[in-house]
Amino acid sequence: MKIITLCGSLKFKKEMMIVAEKMALKGNCILTPVYSVLENYERTDEQLKQLKEAHFKRIELSDAILVINKDKYIGKSTNLEIEYAKKLGKEIIYLE
Repeated sequence: MKIITLCGSLKFKKEMMIVAEKMALKGNCILTPVYSVLENYERTDEQLKQLKEAHFKRIELSDAILVINKDKYIGKSTNLEIEYAKKLGKEIIYLE
């Protein structure tokens, strides 16, 4: 079983969840970012920092990352995640 962390813009969260399910059904262990679903809930800078740190920890725990680059879009945060994964010697898989 391969452990894979999904990385990509949260504006593609629906696509990310579809990919997560398909990859899990193929026998992979999929780690995803925490998606904002609470309405009218303001996150503090400290909370946002903790979410970011937790996502980088997921990358550390993974065998690979899967970049959800719909329409070949890769934002600044995703680029940082890719560079971190490269530094750790992780396999990097691109959706497109």
